[in-house]
Amino acid sequence: MIEQLQEKMINAVKHLDKEFNTIRTSRANPSMLDNIFAEAYGSKTPLNQLGNISVPDPSSITIQVWDTSLIKNIENAILDSGLGINPQIDGQLIRLPIPKLSEERREELTKLAAKYSENSKIVVRNLRRDFIDSQKDLKKNSEMSEDDLKKILNEVQKLTDNSIEKIDELLKIKKEDILKV
Repeated sequence: MIEQLQEKMINAVKHLDKEFNTIRTSRANPSMLDNIFAEAYGSKTPLNQLGNISVPDPSSITIQVWDTSLIKNIENAILDSGLGINPQIDGQLIRLPIPKLSEERREELTKLAAKYSENSKIVVRNLRRDFIDSQKDLKKNSEMSEDDLKKILNEVQKLTDNSIEKIDELLKIKKEDILKV
């Protein structure tokens, strides 16, 4: 049972890490495009399924589009994404110059990172609460002793503290990354 809880908490931390990768910093990173979907073949499709995404240098991303009829849709999806990037079309290659972040934008992004972090902490705490409730039900139904319950509660609290600590570490690293000029 505790192993399942631990796995869920680990997944919550991994999910936060993925969310952080979608937050823009001053360096080009292909994962910045992970949450962008373009209209293609009648459905919303992730950009990485419409072309090769690469980072030729720290200040730009390129997308080698496989189907040139989708270039306009991809361009519009990038413009609508809120990343603040203006795509440049060059044949079937889309260049995305990554502009330096303004101080104001950096502050907005650190707040967004903090919000993602707080949401992950809430997920971890909810996992803890649900697990503890299930264990207390077992105790109430006389399927577990008081000592066993206390031991499990201590283990669960350690897991929770560990996960919260990892979330805080990820947030600290991401904030430093965003604020780095």
